[in-house]
Amino acid sequence: MEEQNIIELLPYQRPFLFVDAIDTVSENEIRGHYTFRKDEYFYKGHFKDNPITPGVILTECMAQIGLVCFGIFLLKDELQNTKKPQVALTSNKIDFYLPVLPGEKVIVHSEKEVFRFNKLKCKVKMLNKKGELVARGVISGMLKA
Repeated sequence: MEEQNIIELLPYQRPFLFVDAIDTVSENEIRGHYTFRKDEYFYKGHFKDNPITPGVILTECMAQIGLVCFGIFLLKDELQNTKKPQVALTSNKIDFYLPVLPGEKVIVHSEKEVFRFNKLKCKVKMLNKKGELVARGVISGMLKA
């Protein structure tokens, strides 16, 4: 499965799609990136005169790349090109270390811990373009083809 096919099968669209590209993917890990555009809808209110990407949006970006895109790749033999998978986030524990500002690119790297009975559990980290750790944690979810 090609990286662009993975993105096309995501059950998201703008303004809630936080994946620009998948850079590498294998049976054990995935790496992708997203640039938070300066005109993203959430910057208008978070925070007034000092926009910072909300942690829940950073978590969503990590989940979209590190769990959902990864799960689509792992389920590639069961998926049809026209049917988008169903996804349910079951748990996450994320620690945040640096803010992400408007216009900033982030890189998400996810490593598979467990993939069994369509449940995927991954160690995920987010880096900024300088390679500094923005956030890291564990995300789990269920995927259904």
